[in-house]
Amino acid sequence: MTQRPGPRPLSDEALSDLLGKQQFGTLASVKRDGRPHLTTMVYSWDREARIVRFSTTADRVKVKHLRHDPRAALHVQGGDVWSFAVAEGEAEVSEVTTVPGDAVGRELLGMIPQGARPEDEGAFLEELVAERRVVVRLRVDRLYGTALDIDG
Repeated sequence: MTQRPGPRPLSDEALSDLLGKQQFGTLASVKRDGRPHLTTMVYSWDREARIVRFSTTADRVKVKHLRHDPRAALHVQGGDVWSFAVAEGEAEVSEVTTVPGDAVGRELLGMIPQGARPEDEGAFLEELVAERRVVVRLRVDRLYGTALDIDG
């Protein structure tokens, strides 16, 4: 009988690389009844600070969940169905951006890759205020994930 390869844990560096390469992941927050709430999110990974940042609006249910219970996790798919990374930690929700160009608006703008920045930053910052945008900062205290080395 041939033994099939099992999943191998990824190093902290490999997990951080995977988080940096992807843009989308599934954010898990905790509902009041203890069940998970899952939502697909665009995110920005700050490797040095070990913070995952998300942009959302103040009225979203995930914001309510995170303000009530800050425990959260981000699941990110790797390049194949066998690899993934999970970033766990506590999230904090910023204040709503209220003045175009305030600290929260600048943080939101900073999450956009340089090559994708809006041409009219002033209009973009005004839009963030109109949408009542906030930053969710997931301070990562645990990374884990695996890969499965198989051919084909």
